[in-house]
Amino acid sequence: VISVNGIFEEPGDFYYSGDADKTKNSVTEHYHGIYEIYYLKSGRCNYFIDDTLYEVRAGDIVFIPNGVIHNTNYSEPHTRRLINCSADYIPPSLVSKVDSLPRLYRNKRISIEADRIFSRIEEEYARADGFSRDALKCYVGELFFLFLRSEDAPSDTAERRSIAQRAAKYARENYCSQIGLSDTAARLGVTAEHLSRSFKREIGFGFSEYLLMLRLQKAEYMLKNEPGRSISEIAFACGFNDSNYFSDKFKRAYGIPPSHLKRK
Repeated sequence: VISVNGIFEEPGDFYYSGDADKTKNSVTEHYHGIYEIYYLKSGRCNYFIDDTLYEVRAGDIVFIPNGVIHNTNYSEPHTRRLINCSADYIPPSLVSKVDSLPRLYRNKRISIEADRIFSRIEEEYARADGFSRDALKCYVGELFFLFLRSEDAPSDTAERRSIAQRAAKYARENYCSQIGLSDTAARLGVTAEHLSRSFKREIGFGFSEYLLMLRLQKAEYMLKNEPGRSISEIAFACGFNDSNYFSDKFKRAYGIPPSHLKRK
């Protein structure tokens, strides 16, 4: 598992974890280049995904596409199951469809069937023999077919967004511009102090942290995929007004300076 300061994590092409009766106040905000399927068997938690906060209850299933910023906050003991997998584990006919899946499933029939599949995945993951990779692909494929065939799954669209979620949405849509806490607060008609407190309380980390992560994530993508751009150009394109500041923050977050990633 590669994890740098909690911002970018890459568990390999497949990872399974099952925690029983654990209490966690929060999981650091992060993103990764693989898909995540999360099943809460008992307890409650708040799940922040992209720019929306979901109140997750026992029996709920959460789906997160690759590259999406997320974190969890727990306030009570819980039991959960978690899968991270690359696109190699998704049936080829479904790869183009999975990003459109709802983020939250709250459906008893789906939960019962998914729990059965998760149990098989847990057994196979522990077995780890020469057949396990193909077997795991079959079981993960079952999960995705289950999700895509469930027409009665609830919509993941929030009816009414809080100030914190509206701020997150505004940041995600405008992070390349010269915006900050004060600008966003003024845009939403509240004081910067109120927005800062509300965001931290509801989301679990600060607004400025979220804005910085959005910018760094975009910069990481550009460094990998736009070799013709200089580091200064990438910094300014991602909302940084100082390339040295950008380089410092990037190195702290990813463990290497942007110039090294650009060379790779």
